[in-house]
Amino acid sequence: MKAPTPHREKGKESVGVPPTPTVDPRKGGVGVSTGNGARPKVAFFDFASCEGCQLTVVDALQTHLDLLSAVDIVQFREAMSECSDDYQIAFIEGSCTRARDEERLKVIRGRAQLVVTLGACAHMGGVNAGRIGQSLEAVRGYVYGTQADGIDTGPVRPIGSVIPVDAFIPGCPIDRGEFAAAVKALLQGRMPSVPDYPLCAECKLHENVCVYQYGKTCLGPVTRAGCGAICPTYRVGCEGCRGLVPGANMTSLRSVLAEHGLDERAADDSLRLFLSAELAGHEA
Repeated sequence: MKAPTPHREKGKESVGVPPTPTVDPRKGGVGVSTGNGARPKVAFFDFASCEGCQLTVVDALQTHLDLLSAVDIVQFREAMSECSDDYQIAFIEGSCTRARDEERLKVIRGRAQLVVTLGACAHMGGVNAGRIGQSLEAVRGYVYGTQADGIDTGPVRPIGSVIPVDAFIPGCPIDRGEFAAAVKALLQGRMPSVPDYPLCAECKLHENVCVYQYGKTCLGPVTRAGCGAICPTYRVGCEGCRGLVPGANMTSLRSVLAEHGLDERAADDSLRLFLSAELAGHEA
């Protein structure tokens, strides 16, 4: 909707409604432009998650002060008490685990020009999806005991399974530099880009010794790069928090593990930590 034009009287300064950010046409209507001088209004929302990605956003804003002057944050429960439903960009953390969350997500989608998911839970179900393949009643009973019947919970779904999503920032938690770069891209009318090659490439660039050589399980061959190979750099195997790389070859992963004498069961445990929902779709 086009913003109303403020009434202007001769010899007097304009008063009235401030300019509204326009939708940038360079991406077919996707992307928020500030060409008219307005700061895009941004909101953050949380669903089933630990809210660690939003804490990373708070950290990022402390080291990227230019972002605070470029956007107008109107809703962010983690960091402020003020709240407005007028926003152009919605960042969402967490997975959808309750039926009533669907309506809230649809409302967010209806108000926002752009929806961006933050982190593994929103992007692919994350840790919450570890219960896929298990009885929901059994999981409820194990977690909540005698109070299980009063708990409102259901199947775990990534946000993109409920509403259309324009972009995602992967990881657990997200990388603050990647978040800053994503916001700047959106302000310029571009969609954030994420690597489409495996983590092993970053390990090579860092000249890391492969953790397979230390007898450790690693999901690097099938995991999306972009984190700077932070875990393998400290000799910790990748656990797949950034999701599967496009065209992930799970058969080859198991072959490589066998070549190094590594237990497939350990790999299965790692795969279930973050990738249960993606693997369910991969195997379908």
